[in-house]
Amino acid sequence: MDEIRWGVVGPGRIAQSVMGDFAHVPGARPVAVASRSIDRARAFAEQHGLERAHGSYADIVADPDVDVLYLATPHPQHHAVALAAIAAGKALLVEKAFTATLAGAQEVVDAARTGGVFVMEAMWTRFQPAVVRLRELVAEGAIGEVRSVQADLGVDRAYDPSDRLFALELGGGALLDLGVYVVSFAQMLLGPPDTVTAVGSTYPTGADAEAALLLGWADGRSATLTTSLRYPTPGQARVFGTQGWVDVLPRFHHPATIVLHRTGAEPEEITLPPDGVGYSHELAEVTRCVQEGHRESAVMPLADTLAVQDVLEQAAHQLGVHHREDPHVLG
Repeated sequence: MDEIRWGVVGPGRIAQSVMGDFAHVPGARPVAVASRSIDRARAFAEQHGLERAHGSYADIVADPDVDVLYLATPHPQHHAVALAAIAAGKALLVEKAFTATLAGAQEVVDAARTGGVFVMEAMWTRFQPAVVRLRELVAEGAIGEVRSVQADLGVDRAYDPSDRLFALELGGGALLDLGVYVVSFAQMLLGPPDTVTAVGSTYPTGADAEAALLLGWADGRSATLTTSLRYPTPGQARVFGTQGWVDVLPRFHHPATIVLHRTGAEPEEITLPPDGVGYSHELAEVTRCVQEGHRESAVMPLADTLAVQDVLEQAAHQLGVHHREDPHVLG
């Protein structure tokens, strides 16, 4: 297919940010939006020049003139909508965190693989030009063997139990909203860990407020990760190797600049800004993969998504946080 027609499921804050970046992606055309409020869907469609507005998620899943769905609802709603979309043969870009639970993620991945339908987690970090260059430097051996990763991502949000971020039933909490970035970054460089240790605190709603994670590997590699809705952090990452390290300057989950420190050499600053806001690169990856008939992205494969979801769930459970999928979102 020369042109890939996109539909948006959930016209919230993240979807608003993503829409402008479609202009940077040849072959991608957003055509429809769905909300459980038809008025909200119509307002979003009018704002962004979309052809159709649907008043239910089921309706956009059944829309024959949509090739790919961008799923941007709260985390617990991803599972049910994704399964319905896969059954309808729709390719998917699913916002992070992929689902609310590991079991839900596994079910979506199994359905996608069985049905031969393209599905990818919307981890935009992996597609930022500066992060692409970081991965190239690591693969070239620029800092030797990677032995440790540090990353932090925290914000200071006033507690509001009515806000999605603090509502457990809507997948609220630091881990699923911000922790997914630090965990995915470490997993990208070190693979799935052998051990997960987490400390943190929770809000009265039961959602996690903050978490510090120590990930361990049997060969001694490690990752120290911090995430929080309770206090701000720089949003920086460092990748340590046997022959140097790389600083990923704030905010690391969509950086413009990395600094390479080779042992015995002067630091090398590398600046590679993204196109648009930065979502364009993941949109381009999905568009290309669907055009070429791929079932998964080599940059953000489903195995990595499952590994990250596993770490997030282990950490949440250690804090006493237990998320659930929403089975009623299509009803």
